[in-house]
Amino acid sequence: MRLSVRTLALPAAALAAALSLTACQSSSDPDAAPAPTSASPRQTTAATPTTPTTPATPTTTAPDPAPTTAPATTPATKPPKKTTAPTPADNGGNGGNGDDPAPALTPCTAKNVKVVASKVSRPINHLALTVTNVGDRPCDAVGAPLVGFDQSQAPIRIVEESKPQAVVTLTPGESAYASLILTGEPGGDTHGMTVRTVKVNLTADSMVTVPAPTGTYVDDGAAVSYWQRELADALQY
Repeated sequence: MRLSVRTLALPAAALAAALSLTACQSSSDPDAAPAPTSASPRQTTAATPTTPTTPATPTTTAPDPAPTTAPATTPATKPPKKTTAPTPADNGGNGGNGDDPAPALTPCTAKNVKVVASKVSRPINHLALTVTNVGDRPCDAVGAPLVGFDQSQAPIRIVEESKPQAVVTLTPGESAYASLILTGEPGGDTHGMTVRTVKVNLTADSMVTVPAPTGTYVDDGAAVSYWQRELADALQY
């Protein structure tokens, strides 16, 4: 009986020693895998969405505006020159030349001129009418005088071809001249007569009556020229 107990006790002691050795080796083995631990619940971190980067818009440099050529300035259309038709004097006076308005006229009248009818040596059967400015301001010898004799009612003919290029303006003391043709072509019944006075209408409402040279004889062919600057120019007609 005593022998059996020892036999059983020896194996038990050997087993305990074996277990203890195994435990020591396990704790000192550096290559041993660590003891498993309780797995904690896996924490999931939500991924932050990455905002896509908006591509930069390329900057386009606007081209310089094409130079604007200012339209050529069109000169204002000049209105057509207003042409004032020449206003002839009531006795056939001349105005402008038709291109420009006739200047304002200050006609010579009985108030500012002196008129004389005189004989001339040439041409025959002519008288010279002289109008002289006796005023203190210039005046215009407009057109041709309207001439009559004594009690005649109708004026004698005006020689249109004697019309000058411009009205004769007289400063104080200056004179203008007209040729007074007394008779027409000889022959035929011309109703001639000797006259004593010459009536000279300077304007429609200004008449001067002057003495006729002694023995002045006129007929139906009598005529008068326009006023001229020079006596010689008047006596050409």
